[in-house]
Amino acid sequence: MTDLHSLIDALSGSRILVVGDVMLDRFVHGRVDRVSPEAPIPVLRIQRESAMAGGAGNVVANLAALGVGTDLVAVIGDDDAGRELSHLVRTLNGRADGLLCVPDRPTTTKTRFIAGGQQLLRADAETDSPLDDATAARLLAAAATLLPGAGVLVLSDYGKGVLTADVTAALIDLARAAGVRVLVDPKGRDYHRYRGAFCVTPNAKELADATGTLPRDDAGVAAAARALAGDHGIGAVIVTRSEQGMSVVSAEGPVTHLRAQAREVFDVSGAGDTVVAVLAAAIAAGADLVEAATLANIAAGIVVAKVGTATVRCGELRDAAGLAIATGPGSKRVTLDQAVEQVERWHRQGLRVGFTNGCFDLLHPGHVSLIAQARAHCDRLVLGLNSDDSVRRLKGPTRPVQNETARATVLSALGDVDLVVTFADDTPLALIKALRPDILVKGADYSVENVVGAREVLGWGGRVVLAELTDGQSTTGTIARMK
Repeated sequence: MTDLHSLIDALSGSRILVVGDVMLDRFVHGRVDRVSPEAPIPVLRIQRESAMAGGAGNVVANLAALGVGTDLVAVIGDDDAGRELSHLVRTLNGRADGLLCVPDRPTTTKTRFIAGGQQLLRADAETDSPLDDATAARLLAAAATLLPGAGVLVLSDYGKGVLTADVTAALIDLARAAGVRVLVDPKGRDYHRYRGAFCVTPNAKELADATGTLPRDDAGVAAAARALAGDHGIGAVIVTRSEQGMSVVSAEGPVTHLRAQAREVFDVSGAGDTVVAVLAAAIAAGADLVEAATLANIAAGIVVAKVGTATVRCGELRDAAGLAIATGPGSKRVTLDQAVEQVERWHRQGLRVGFTNGCFDLLHPGHVSLIAQARAHCDRLVLGLNSDDSVRRLKGPTRPVQNETARATVLSALGDVDLVVTFADDTPLALIKALRPDILVKGADYSVENVVGAREVLGWGGRVVLAELTDGQSTTGTIARMK
């Protein structure tokens, strides 16, 4: 690859096989207002719940966000969590036939209870017992069928009993026979079972545990990683070092240290999965290890600024690498996916998020008043902006006077506005459902019963506010006076 731009463009042409421990990550969000009378513990008033695929499933989610074709082979239980996880994987990947159902084995589930941006408790339902021989044989057969079409085999090891020493060795042998490179996200201290892998990706603590050393600088990390690779027959080691970036160390070749991208760290959950996914996609697309690690290092800097087990998209990689055309300093116009992530981050910080919407064509004092009133009721305000096609359907073929880019630019200049999201539907209902704001604001010419999204916002414990109107102010009236 000659540059990162070409590499990012090539990612979607690759195909990856992921094998390992898949799990269901649940998030229960709420508010704590009191202590239980039964015991000195907080009472969580649940406001919303969500779930996503974790572990190897999060690697798949990251690959899907990059547009990379992916096959997943893993084990689930014959239970509700397994069925929910299967649905999530199918949504991500278009298929879930590689999830092998084992009736007497529970689906690994991690439930996090969150209030005010902090985890109160994590409850795990899981087993780490090794797979029985019959299930291991099924898993190997499924992987063998899918390997010929893969550019890289990712082994996502979370120590839940799927990637036993025998299964791991057999998978690496199958991959080598098929000419497929193996990338391992390792677990534990026994790296001998990864013998023959193309690359392993321990973090700094895992490297220290595996080597019995405590590297304190670049030279120490390089020496420990090289010893690990040489002792266990591993081609290369990429050490993820949090705020210190990454180190790329081959068994005999040169060492490269990549410094972390400077960003505010909000949540490191799942960052390792993002790194592995980007590494695998880049290697499958033809990148060498240093090129792949450079892109993965950029991706890690993006994902730690997001909420929970998040993903990274190609557009974000281009932006972070300085390859995209800038939309202007401090631009507040974002995609729906970006808005959902930002709103979730605000919610995790305990901030109240408000929402209002409109065409906002030829911004006038009435618009400014509505926005100011909306912002007064919340900590952060998101504006839903009708697209040009939506405005034409609502207002007629001569509207809008200003296109959506111009309208979004003007709205972004207002201090009361935190995000602007364009929507193409006639109403913002789908946008409201996706963002789940705490406060919904509309003009007082509506009644609460007639406000689109009011029922939904009230249903999850939010409020609907009717803002006072400014007399004599309308875009239609302005256009008529101009004529």
